[in-house]
Amino acid sequence: MADAQAVGVEEEKKPRSVRVVLLALMITMMLAMLDNMIVGTAMPTIVGELGGLEHLSWVVTAYTLATAASTPIWGKLGDMYGRKGAFMSSIVIFLIGSALSGMAQNMGELIGFRAVQGLGAGGLMVGVMAIIGDLIPPRERGKYQGMMAGVMALAMIGGPLVGGTITDNWGWRWSFYINLPLGVVALAAISVVLHLPKKRSQARIDYLGAGLLTVGITSIVLVTTWGGTEYAWSSARIMELIGIGVASLIGFVFWQTRAAEPIVPLHIFRSRNFTLMSLIGFVTGFVMFGATLFLPLYQQSVQGASATNSGLLLLPMLGAMLVTSMVAGRVTTNTGKYKVFPIVGSVLMVVGLYLLSLMDTGTSRFTSGVYMAVVGLGMGCLMQITMLVAQNSVQMKDMGVASSSTTLFRTLGSSFGVAIMGALFNNRVQDVMAERAGSLGSKVTEQSAQLDAASLAKLPAAAREAYQHAVSSGTHSAFLLGAIVAVAALAASLFVKEVPLKGAGPQKADEADETSTEGAGTLPSVVEAV
Repeated sequence: MADAQAVGVEEEKKPRSVRVVLLALMITMMLAMLDNMIVGTAMPTIVGELGGLEHLSWVVTAYTLATAASTPIWGKLGDMYGRKGAFMSSIVIFLIGSALSGMAQNMGELIGFRAVQGLGAGGLMVGVMAIIGDLIPPRERGKYQGMMAGVMALAMIGGPLVGGTITDNWGWRWSFYINLPLGVVALAAISVVLHLPKKRSQARIDYLGAGLLTVGITSIVLVTTWGGTEYAWSSARIMELIGIGVASLIGFVFWQTRAAEPIVPLHIFRSRNFTLMSLIGFVTGFVMFGATLFLPLYQQSVQGASATNSGLLLLPMLGAMLVTSMVAGRVTTNTGKYKVFPIVGSVLMVVGLYLLSLMDTGTSRFTSGVYMAVVGLGMGCLMQITMLVAQNSVQMKDMGVASSSTTLFRTLGSSFGVAIMGALFNNRVQDVMAERAGSLGSKVTEQSAQLDAASLAKLPAAAREAYQHAVSSGTHSAFLLGAIVAVAALAASLFVKEVPLKGAGPQKADEADETSTEGAGTLPSVVEAV
């Protein structure tokens, strides 16, 4: 009887422990998403103090490269040596990079310290997703999708506002120092409350695989970052990077078939659902980051919104994404069904992007808000479902690499989206400016097709009107491309196989067999009360 009572008390404590861990994970997720947005707002002030305007892009590129390259490695380390230790190590490295970035005395130091910060950031999102995958069965995971979507929406809306407030009142260095107290709170909570099974793999880390993957990813990100801006797409430098990237990735795939403990075990791609979710995640990243880049630009240049208001004007998209994600999570938890969400989400994303491509200089804020809401509804159906289905498609021992691979595909998608949509936008703006404003138009945009509010206000009325038409034409081309790319996600979603989610309660024998072939068995209870 006493034993039964003790078990009952223990079971009552566990949900409270889970909530504490989830709160710490959400804080860490917020750190990963907020950082670039806060720093982006502070960049003009940073350049004013440190100089080095010509190296400005490297402040972001160094962070992005380090994050992308380290993401799959953190996932594998968690699988091999334990999720908790790898996750806490990534937080510590991120906080060290944040502190050093805040103390940087010149642009070179800041770029180097941002790379350190990026190395840690590569493990933050992966750690969050993999630990949630360990703690919560897929059937129950839908309940928490609203929390994760809420953190994403809050970071996208609040990042620029927080960055501006911190920079204006405390100075740009606090854009980095603000990470420290939040990170310490997350570390303390995870250290005390989270108890995961300890692992110790006898296999050695696949250093050759890690090196080949790092070189391949770095080359791809540099191509998408430099192509059409620093170097022409047909230049020797871009061709060299493409060659190095392709050769490295081919070598990486070849080596993964022979490595004792591969960084990305290729057998996870035998699961049709995992491969399809990776493709859908790539497309979602391509579309989402392109939309969040060009919508504020359109709103400021064409609709006359301020920088602050342009962030708030994204609320229809982000609010719709949050609500839909919560509904999708609740329905998935209650029914165990999920295939409808990738299909509906992809359709809404295609339709929404096509509607955004119809915007011109006369489009009202209300109309553009409705269009954005359609895109947000689509992304809300896709954002968390892709990770949930991907994790449900692999065994528990591969949870880390499944999470990191899905995150990596989304990261690469965002890099390609920003680069390709950006190149299309810039070329279209410059062409229209040359057509409508002649030599003056070409002179206005010879340095950049994106003008800030101050530069726009100084233009003659005719040039300003021409620029508004040019931006409208550029966003049309960018969003139309996004709609075409989103069709790939729709095609992939049609082939998703609805495998029962683990932790879904009693299953029929044939369903249990089918589930075991797609992923892991029953998840153990891994959170203990303090």
